[in-house]
Amino acid sequence: MLALLWGAGSAAAPAEEAARARTNFIHHCTGCHLADGSGAPSKGIPSMRNTLSQFLKVTGGREFIVQVPGVMNSSLNDHDIAGLMNWLLPYVSPGVVPPDMPPYTTEEIARLRKSRPVDVFAKRLQLVAEMRKAGITIDAQSRD
Repeated sequence: MLALLWGAGSAAAPAEEAARARTNFIHHCTGCHLADGSGAPSKGIPSMRNTLSQFLKVTGGREFIVQVPGVMNSSLNDHDIAGLMNWLLPYVSPGVVPPDMPPYTTEEIARLRKSRPVDVFAKRLQLVAEMRKAGITIDAQSRD
């Protein structure tokens, strides 16, 4: 239900937005991250299961999860990425999304896609270290 309420701010019905986001996930993400978001950590593809939303709990994490290569290089437009992220977070991390976290907007995605970390892997390691310092547990199946 949270996924339906956490829309991308469009006039489309929440069920339509959720269906579109799920379809985009299937077409643009599951090739690497698999249908359940578990990825292939041994091949350098991090698991998103119960970990993606943990990034929202540290400074710079919200930005980072939409600045990874798969999102930055996606052919999806900014509106569809906002909808995808708003659907994806509760899908791969049920109960982990901070309750006060605002949904991504089209404008925010457009701004974030204009820049990216120079070294995505190093930035991820930094954020994971910050999470651990804050006592935030990262799923053992995620690559860090």
